Amino acid sequence: MDTEISTGLRWLLGGTLVVYLLVMYVIGWIAQRRVKDTEDFLVAGRSLPLSLAWLTILATWFGAGTLLTAADEVRSEGLQAAALDPLGAGCCLLFAGLFVAGPMWRMGLLTVADFFRIKFGPTAELISSLILVPSYFGWIAAQFVALAGILELFFGIDPTFGLVLVAVVGTGYTLMGGMWSVTLTDAVQMILVMTGLIVLTVTVLWQLGDGSMTHALHRIDTETSADKLTIVPTAELAAFVGWVGVFLTGALGNVPGQDLMQRIFAARSDRVATQACLIAGGMYLAFGTLPLLLALSAGLLLPESTEQAILPALAHAFLTPTLAVIFLLAVLSAILSTIDSAILSPASVLAQNVMSRWGEGDVLKRSRYAVVVVASLSLLVAYCGEDAYSLLEEAYLLTMVGLFVPLMLGLYSSPTKPAAGIASMCAGTAVWAIHFAAGWDLFLEAVPLVARLQIPVSLAALAVSLIAYLAFEPPWKIRWNTRRERSDA
Repeated sequence: MDTEISTGLRWLLGGTLVVYLLVMYVIGWIAQRRVKDTEDFLVAGRSLPLSLAWLTILATWFGAGTLLTAADEVRSEGLQAAALDPLGAGCCLLFAGLFVAGPMWRMGLLTVADFFRIKFGPTAELISSLILVPSYFGWIAAQFVALAGILELFFGIDPTFGLVLVAVVGTGYTLMGGMWSVTLTDAVQMILVMTGLIVLTVTVLWQLGDGSMTHALHRIDTETSADKLTIVPTAELAAFVGWVGVFLTGALGNVPGQDLMQRIFAARSDRVATQACLIAGGMYLAFGTLPLLLALSAGLLLPESTEQAILPALAHAFLTPTLAVIFLLAVLSAILSTIDSAILSPASVLAQNVMSRWGEGDVLKRSRYAVVVVASLSLLVAYCGEDAYSLLEEAYLLTMVGLFVPLMLGLYSSPTKPAAGIASMCAGTAVWAIHFAAGWDLFLEAVPLVARLQIPVSLAALAVSLIAYLAFEPPWKIRWNTRRERSDA
């Protein structure tokens, strides 16, 4: 099928995109009027209602990883490739809602690093900040790369310039109103995303089933190879362990992430924070299945297609120009909503927990400077040309191996030795860093005896992080918090 982009579609999309961006900047300008202090800028004055709280959580995560890279991975490798996103990411939100959101909200924090300062001291605060801030560069770069690719596909914009354009646009309205800007634009963007995704899914399945959705699902089930329909590989132990490692990276990796916690802190109550995570997790899993269905459908409808971004290719092939524009705006919205949130999160930590060590100064101004620094460094990472999916996975992995263990044990117990948290962070991060530098996907891959076990680096580093913590706080000496203590935290 001809996938040449027509001039008429380019003009229609371009004009609509300009109007859309103007609306986003107007929202950002309105949000700016709400910002009176640092708490307004970083956590929206801790006043988000449930309707905005779950939408901004969902919008933060539902970006290029789900709509583009995960769909492309599923098209080529099958449903096993959904382990990280959407399965792992969706379960992460559910886990946060069940075990983390309530007690973390009640601590009255601005950043995750604040938690580590309270529980393990100022050294732990700095170390956690140094883990958190760089971990977002790859995540943001993945969104830059994905959106620049869309601009190249539909407008012929060179990615070298496209990356800068994306960075400037995404950073602009984040600078205006901080968390208020991000939240209000996220709400609009997420509604567009859900609308566009439903429109494309219904249209493609209708086409695949010759007017019958049931027949379309039957075709996917019978005409797609069995190995591509396997979600969890169980035939070989090594493949299963590898899948579990990737799934846990998604399910646990961003529990300590500032982007998630910032939205938890911004909720108007602990109950709202908990409910927002649970609703967002359920919606993430529900809507995350749609790109997977589309990816499998593409294997039957466009078997010869070599497009790397298969969902935009499906939109161009089967939607009318007007509907195609709606879907492409949805894709752009999903990525932009992730970009602004992902930039603000590490910038918050940088301003609140790192730059503050250089003197008091104007905290609000410092936060805006930090936004520019984070965006610039992420742009530099994007120019390195790494694969977007790899960048996304590594972003999850660093926070999991470095921060998950001390976060959960610190949240549910009363640590007596700051060294426990510090050792846990350093040990898990060191194991990851050594393997990342060596290019090893398996634990001690160069040691034949250990390599035979085929242990994913994520699981090994997580285990090392736990062992390091327990070396300073043995299990029999840990004083677990009672339910009342957790409620009063």
